[in-house]
Amino acid sequence: MGEYKIKDIEVLTGIKAHTLRIWEKRYEIMVPERTDTQIRTYSDAELSFLLNISLLNKSGYKISKIAKLSTQEINDLVWKIKVSNNLDNSGEKFILALIHLDELLFRDTLGDLIQEVGLENTFTNHLIPFLDRIGVMWLVGSITPAQEHFISNLIRQKIISEIDKLPIPDPSSAPLMLFLPEHEWHEIGLLYYQFLLRNKGLHTVYLGQSLPYESAIDCIRSLKPKAILTSWLTAVEDEFMVKYFEQLKLEVGDKIIYAGGAQVNMKIDLIKSLVTEIKQAKDLTSLF
Repeated sequence: MGEYKIKDIEVLTGIKAHTLRIWEKRYEIMVPERTDTQIRTYSDAELSFLLNISLLNKSGYKISKIAKLSTQEINDLVWKIKVSNNLDNSGEKFILALIHLDELLFRDTLGDLIQEVGLENTFTNHLIPFLDRIGVMWLVGSITPAQEHFISNLIRQKIISEIDKLPIPDPSSAPLMLFLPEHEWHEIGLLYYQFLLRNKGLHTVYLGQSLPYESAIDCIRSLKPKAILTSWLTAVEDEFMVKYFEQLKLEVGDKIIYAGGAQVNMKIDLIKSLVTEIKQAKDLTSLF
C-alpha cells in the first residue's frame, strides 16, 4: 500500500498542493491521514479518488459541484470521460490504467494520442511525463513489479506496432546497429530510437535486449555498421561502464558509439571520450 505526501499527489494528479488544501478545507473533499508531525499522507484509494476528481475538474466540472456528488455519481461521470477521446485527460487516464491494470483504457488513450499527434509527440509530451510519474510511485512503494511490467509491455507493443507500419529501408547502405548490453532489459528507449531512425528511412539492424558482449562484437564484424547505438538504464558500477565502453571502442575502431539512457546521462563525464551522448531521443535523427 502506498503512502503519498502532498507533493507526490501534486505530481501524480496535477492538482496543485495549495489547491488541494483549499478543496479539503472548503469542500471537505477528503480528510487525509497525518503523521505525528502533522504531514498529510494519502493512500492508494485516495490517490485513485483524486485522479477521478482531477479528471472531472479538467473536463469542466466545478469543484463545488463535484463535492456534492456521491461516489457512484463520480464513478459514472468518470466512466463517460474514460471512453471519450479527450486528449487533455491522457495523463490521468494513464495513471488510472496503471492502478487498475486496465489494458483497454491504456490502449485506447495511447491510440488516440498517436492518431492525433503522432508517436514522436506522444512519446515526448505524454509518455515521458507519465513514466516520470511512475518513478514517483516507485519511490513511495505503491507500484508493484507486475504493474510496471504491465504498462511497459503495452508501451513496448505499441512502439513495435508503429515500427511494423514503416517500410524496411534499402539494405544496400551500411546499417546503424542497435542493442542493449547483457545486463540491460529496459527496451522502450531503444525501441523508440529504432522507430525514429526507421521513420527517417535509415537502415537499421535491431538486436534488442541483453545482447552478450561477444555476440555484439561478432555482429559488428559481420555487419560492419557505420555506427552503434545503445541505451543504459540499469544502475552499474562506474568501473564496469568505463571498462565496457573502453573495450567496445577498441573493437569498433573509428565507428561512433552513440549511447543514451539515465545511467549514461548521469555518468557521461566518465565516458565522454568514448561515446557520443544521446541527450534526448527526439534529437537523435539530427546526429545522422
